[in-house]
Amino acid sequence: MILEGLGVDPDDSNFRRTPHRVARVYEEMFVAPKTEWPVFDEDYTDMVIMRGHTFWSLCPHHLLPVRLVASVGYIPRGKVIGASKLIRLIHDCIRKPMTQEALTASVIAHIRHLTVGTPEGEAVFMEGRHGCFEIRGVRSDASLITCKFSGRFESEPELQRRFMDLARAPGNGR
Repeated sequence: MILEGLGVDPDDSNFRRTPHRVARVYEEMFVAPKTEWPVFDEDYTDMVIMRGHTFWSLCPHHLLPVRLVASVGYIPRGKVIGASKLIRLIHDCIRKPMTQEALTASVIAHIRHLTVGTPEGEAVFMEGRHGCFEIRGVRSDASLITCKFSGRFESEPELQRRFMDLARAPGNGR
């Protein structure tokens, strides 16, 4: 229907398989593979940070692409999450187009869930380049930044500053 609305002949060889290709793209973006979530006993008590992970989503309002760069941190208390799982948990949170604000909050909740509420704090810093800003409307290359803190990251400003300094440091994948 979108192709027809654009005046494109859906039987043209260039567009015949387009609906299938689009469906496959959405499946790749929003269907996370089954993941085991190993949590390990560990006495480490300082920040654990994964920074600069770049990934894509869609704006729920316009279905235009959003390029996101996320940094995620937590302070373990007796349990740590498998290192690659910090990246996988972001993808596990994106099961459909959603606002950047909702995604930021869901990452914090997911860390807490995976570690059975044991972290002393969680932090997420996310920067997004939104197609709806760049392609239409205001046509700006501005980025949207969202942050969420809980536990010690929320109650200790110095800890929050340390996380933000590390999350925004050069070499963060931008």
